[in-house]
Amino acid sequence: MRDPVPPRTLSGQLLGLVKLIRPRQWIKNAFVLAPLIFTSEFMRAESVSRALTAVLLFCIASSATYIVNDMHDVERDRRHPTKSRSRPLAAGTVSMGAAGLMLALLYGALVWGWFVMPATMLVIVGYLALNLAYTFVLKHEPVVDIFTIAIGFVLRVYAGATALNVPVSSWMFVTTLCLALYLAAVKRRQELSHSGDEGRAVLQKYSVGLVDRYAEMSATGALVFYSLFVMSSKPEMVMTVPLVLFGLFRYWYVVEQLDGGESPTDVMFADWQLVATVLAWLGVCGWALWPVA
Repeated sequence: MRDPVPPRTLSGQLLGLVKLIRPRQWIKNAFVLAPLIFTSEFMRAESVSRALTAVLLFCIASSATYIVNDMHDVERDRRHPTKSRSRPLAAGTVSMGAAGLMLALLYGALVWGWFVMPATMLVIVGYLALNLAYTFVLKHEPVVDIFTIAIGFVLRVYAGATALNVPVSSWMFVTTLCLALYLAAVKRRQELSHSGDEGRAVLQKYSVGLVDRYAEMSATGALVFYSLFVMSSKPEMVMTVPLVLFGLFRYWYVVEQLDGGESPTDVMFADWQLVATVLAWLGVCGWALWPVA
């Protein structure tokens, strides 16, 4: 029997609304900044401002997709051992009406974004459409579900490029795709390990061995394509390759030995070595790409 719904208070609803938009997941939108870094546009204040605006718009869009997904899956989430407590709608701490109002406000903010950065908003509209398709159809299709998640990260990079009106290397796109496929495959692996095929319907069509092979292939592709990108386009960044390799090894260790990985964001915040690796990578990138007078 499901636990009784706790009484809603104003403070509880406000806290629930914050959880509903999942601000911890906004770290994923850092992919929008990739073109800013790799084109050395970070030296221009106007470019930094436009890139950060694109990140803000993507944070709004991603929060809107989380709300749509939670509203659609609320009944299923109420039967889930973890989501029934962690998802505000499933736990009953936020009403469907309040969630709908928050969703309308987020969409309203995106309308404002259309007048500020129309080219970037075209990409974001594509992202919203992709996620609507994912929520209602694509997440039930094996392999397609993983690729849909990964394409969302590619769109983040593309949005960052349109915000700056700069071209992006094809190597960057395929590297982003492989890295995102790796993270998505690992997430599916951990969902299978923790909840079996009870967590989401598509898990019934996967096995741990299969998604392990997907993850291994994607990690190898990410490393190879990143190395090719660096050596062909940004040779001064070759020293970042060992950092990327260590990051992939460390992430896999956290997943395999420390039982993390169901939420890549939580892994990033919880493991200090991964945080240090990302900071070191950013530092080396900034030093290598700093324009020489």
